[in-house]
Amino acid sequence: MSRILLFFAINIAIMFVLSVSMQVLGINTILEHQGGGLNLTVLLILSAVFGMAGSLISLAISKWMAKKMMGVTLIEMPSNQQEQWLLSTVEMQAREAGIGMPEVGIFNSPQPNAFATGMSKNSALVAVSSGLLDNMREGEVEAVLGHEVSHIANGDMVTLALIQGILNTFIIFFSRIIGHLLDRLVFKIERGHGPGYWIGIIFVQLILCVLASTIVMWFSRRREFKADAGGAYLAGREKMIAALRRLQQVSDPQPLPDEMAAFGISGGIPTGLKRLFMSHPPLQERIAALENSQH
Repeated sequence: MSRILLFFAINIAIMFVLSVSMQVLGINTILEHQGGGLNLTVLLILSAVFGMAGSLISLAISKWMAKKMMGVTLIEMPSNQQEQWLLSTVEMQAREAGIGMPEVGIFNSPQPNAFATGMSKNSALVAVSSGLLDNMREGEVEAVLGHEVSHIANGDMVTLALIQGILNTFIIFFSRIIGHLLDRLVFKIERGHGPGYWIGIIFVQLILCVLASTIVMWFSRRREFKADAGGAYLAGREKMIAALRRLQQVSDPQPLPDEMAAFGISGGIPTGLKRLFMSHPPLQERIAALENSQH
């Protein structure tokens, strides 16, 4: 509840700051003088509604998407000792973390990986790859599960969805203002929407989406360190370090789809500007953070 209240407070503050900024910068006056002025208050409200709606709908269907996209097979009635151990381990960790029991599943992939997703702490999914179970020791798998359970307990899925929604609001809002200005100042269109409006929306949204993704990924990388710390708490620091070292041995890790990448255990290898768009910090940095943490 506190996160939702904070979200509304942030949005109210953003709308207030934007309204004041537009007045100070004189954009309201420019629009009025050009005719066919844009109602910035209405535009901001609509931008927030559409910006948040897309992000929250994506969050709401995240479990369904994960199951379909990754081919996750849920463990409902354990068919072997390994599946029973997975359920028991997640149940124990979820209880320790103070969250409801997530659904637990396995997806077919030769690469060691795992992810967590879901709309709330009490309605989540933890899934591990067949490659992770085949290539990691039990203690290392336990640490990976702890990492994913920590993502859920920390509310990372909701947090990133809200951040994305706020950024979506900015993107919709400013792209339409710029498109409107192009129509009035460049194409000299006094009423309605002309080519400048649509050109502005398309190109400005593309540029802003790229910039926004770097912000989302920065937050995602910060959350990974916290999830590693959570995994170390739930399974043991040495087990978490061992799990990350095992991931380092994978010479060609296959990334998860974009929708799941931010909540997986493994990331790619940063090269140049690619680092700005990575959902995970380099494994060596994550290992160093755990090694330097207090016992």
